[in-house]
Amino acid sequence: MVTHKHKHILIAPLDWGLGHTTRCVPLIRSILQLGHIPLFAGNETQCRFIEDTFGPIDFIHLEGYDITYSKWNQYAQIGLLSQLPHILGAIKKEREWLQNLVSERKIDGIISDNRYGLYHPTIPSVILTHQLQVQSGFGVIADNIVRKLHYQFLNRFNEIWAVDKAASPGIAGTLSHPGKLPNNTTYIGALSQFENRATTSNTNKDQLLVLLSGPEPQRTILSAILWRQVQDFNGNIVFVEGSERALTPASIPANIVWHKRLAAKALEPILRETGMVVCRSGYSTIMDLIALQKQAILIPTPGQTEQEYLAYRMQSDGIFYSVPQKNFDLKKALSASANFNNKKSPKDSFQLYQPVLEKWLEKL
Repeated sequence: MVTHKHKHILIAPLDWGLGHTTRCVPLIRSILQLGHIPLFAGNETQCRFIEDTFGPIDFIHLEGYDITYSKWNQYAQIGLLSQLPHILGAIKKEREWLQNLVSERKIDGIISDNRYGLYHPTIPSVILTHQLQVQSGFGVIADNIVRKLHYQFLNRFNEIWAVDKAASPGIAGTLSHPGKLPNNTTYIGALSQFENRATTSNTNKDQLLVLLSGPEPQRTILSAILWRQVQDFNGNIVFVEGSERALTPASIPANIVWHKRLAAKALEPILRETGMVVCRSGYSTIMDLIALQKQAILIPTPGQTEQEYLAYRMQSDGIFYSVPQKNFDLKKALSASANFNNKKSPKDSFQLYQPVLEKWLEKL
């Protein structure tokens, strides 16, 4: 039901790949349908994606955290820890940015997707996350220490919306179902830019979709690995680099359609038609695959413990096949993935966010 008072809602997702941005799509769509006014904050790539999806809504530039992953897996976690001062500095800057924005623009509510500085003392502030229990990569003791520090950041917000179903293990397993929850946590179900629309019956089993995403330099490294191997694939291929900075290959075989990036409207029909997807094991990507009931081969970003855990969980549950980047062999992966059909995935957790969002908007 559309309310008479239009609320101005700031929505700002993290910039580690586009996953945080894509899962904000259903929230923005619902906010618009309910007659409210979204203000989307992000970097140039994020804003372009949302504009391609919704058209000319209100945008404002917000710098990202600009985190990179090591080329070498064994040093990846150390590399991330070394960037902690940079991350804390980015959080401080976005706090200052928000204070200036509030003094200039009317903001009735804030929805932050994993941006820890975007809370306000007088404006209702929500943070979205699926990773309540951070996987540190250094064992249980370190995980518990990181969780306590993480909760200190989360508890600064009025509400915490956990992006998963409440019943454990959900989709994210222990990531979203820790032993102890932070204050004011509400599970809002899964979020997909494709809103749980099942695949059509005209799936082309011989079509392969390579869908790249995530931070550099690992995105480029995986792209090079996959580009070499798809040259020997006999079926049709759609190869999506996932980066505006990607260079167009000098020679593209006739059976390959190559894109730098695709917005949701252009990507959805390709996803619905394709028989197999090769992609990272990011949480938003997994939610999209489950929403469209697709088969997939997951390749976690080396050193990104969250993706490694999710890939392991999806394979253990028989939902998606996964393989490490360093061992990737397309022919072997296609053969091994035949036994995974996504039938065990929790497809009933989409659109649970709607009553939570509507109730929150009514309270503003």
